[in-house]
Amino acid sequence: MVDSRPSNPAIPQMANHEQRYRIHVSGLWTTRHEFRTEEGPVGVLHVRRNRWGRIDEAEFRPEKGEVLFARREPGLLRGQFSFWTDAREWLGSSLRPGVIRREIQLSTGSKPLRMFASPGFRRGWRVTAPRTGEVARIERNAFGRGAVLDVFRRADLETLVFAYFLSSLSSWESWLPGPQTATADAAPAAG
Repeated sequence: MVDSRPSNPAIPQMANHEQRYRIHVSGLWTTRHEFRTEEGPVGVLHVRRNRWGRIDEAEFRPEKGEVLFARREPGLLRGQFSFWTDAREWLGSSLRPGVIRREIQLSTGSKPLRMFASPGFRRGWRVTAPRTGEVARIERNAFGRGAVLDVFRRADLETLVFAYFLSSLSSWESWLPGPQTATADAAPAAG
């Protein structure tokens, strides 16, 4: 599939159907996540911690397009982040509905998405849409120094980067098996 949007460098491109991103992670306290496809580098996600070690923000610098920011929202819920452009345009937010549930809800303005731990004993997350099913799958390697992001349906690059960022915060939670059936994916998101 070819993206029909104009090639304005300020507008992030759409991920093609069946696209694969390889992500290499470097750094310890402040990590650097380099996104690559077969065609070459896509961009770099810088994840920063505060002085107590909690991840509070991230910045994605694509090869083309505008810089994107993820910031922790104030509140009592863990993993509540919002995603913004450099021009302060809201792109999305995340919500963890419960302490024990291994589900992340994404609001992107156009459609709600949900993230579930991958089925089976492996570290990874599935990004699903309520009506169409699995959009993308994020599989981390055993030591957390890299990942593969497989895209199965058209999705905005910024949504994929935001989902990857959220999955990197809770990668060890995904070790135990998640929902096995498509009915769990098709259930509507709360809210």
